[in-house]
Amino acid sequence: MSKTLKIIIVDDHEIFRSGLKMVLGKLDYVEVVGEASNGKEFLKLLRTIECDIVLMDIEMPVMTGVEATRIALTEKPGLKVISLTMFTDDDYVQSMIDLGVKGFLVKNIDKETLHKAITAVAGGGNYYSEELFNFFTRKLNSREDKNNSEDIQFTAREKEILQLLAEGLSNKEIAETLYISERTVVGHKSNMLAKTGCKSAIGLLAYALRKKLIII
Repeated sequence: MSKTLKIIIVDDHEIFRSGLKMVLGKLDYVEVVGEASNGKEFLKLLRTIECDIVLMDIEMPVMTGVEATRIALTEKPGLKVISLTMFTDDDYVQSMIDLGVKGFLVKNIDKETLHKAITAVAGGGNYYSEELFNFFTRKLNSREDKNNSEDIQFTAREKEILQLLAEGLSNKEIAETLYISERTVVGHKSNMLAKTGCKSAIGLLAYALRKKLIII
């Protein structure tokens, strides 16, 4: 990766932040430009430095990751947020999904997982720890969607894109893999969202899992 990605770590546990910073230090295309122990501290920091990606804990004192993410994305819509979770509160995860975060990682992450997540999100894609797919299928699909009773038909190309999304590839990587333009990938994703009534890529993947359209 030619560009150095500037990252902020937000978590209320100093030991976890230190460990995460150490792992990130092994990725030569990453620069940790700041740390914060709560959402309020993070917002103050964000207004003083440039940042590409935020690794955001959900549950924190003073201000939660949910509220901090909501404010941050209002002030800087182009900011990419990857949420860190321990599954302690499904409602918090749902709130982060609704805000449009680009990825979810459980806290037992290693260098390889961080690399996959950061490169996917930096490239315009999404990344979700495999452990979270159970949540997506259970929680998101417990709600009725507008096409719940219908058998939605996907084209062969759409199914290919769904599978590559599930594998964590970015829009650019999907385009390169399928020998199509990045704009075409975005178009297919938009069509699938419209077909299913899903509001996000996470919801789309959850739908695809439920319908056994993809393999993880």
